[in-house]
Amino acid sequence: MKCAARIAVLGNSGSGKTTLARAMASASNAALLDLDTIYWERAAIAVSRPPQAARDDLAAFCAANPRWVIEGCYGDLVGSVLHREPHLILLHPGKEACLDNCRARPWEPSKYASKAEQDAYLENLLGWVAAYYDLDGPLSLKGHLALYEAYAGPKQLLTSLPELSSLPSHEP
Repeated sequence: MKCAARIAVLGNSGSGKTTLARAMASASNAALLDLDTIYWERAAIAVSRPPQAARDDLAAFCAANPRWVIEGCYGDLVGSVLHREPHLILLHPGKEACLDNCRARPWEPSKYASKAEQDAYLENLLGWVAAYYDLDGPLSLKGHLALYEAYAGPKQLLTSLPELSSLPSHEP
């Protein structure tokens, strides 16, 4: 898989977005942005920020970094940067893989004060992951597929993670 200067990784929770994005950012010497960090209020669980504030933060990040990788499940945010012609990657490994990955997810200290707090939200997360396949909108499979299909730039649909150790180094 070629490492481009700008990459947007989109998919369900548990699809492997963070793992792939970290590897690609490292391989391409790019700045990395987890869209959760701009979508949600800091120090609050499941409280979203005003949409324009998140879009503004994303635009500032992209403008400040010549090489970037963004990742998240927020189709509206990803859609807001497609004019910058990133390589769009839609990760779609299927419901069971996403559920299994969420169950095996290590503690995310940037999101939860403790592993116990994170585990307390696991059932809610699993419900969210399962609902992704039946809902409409920018946070759903239907929304992600519509965004992917409408995008005329470079794109790739992955049903599993590539061998991360074989990612090429960045382009000049």
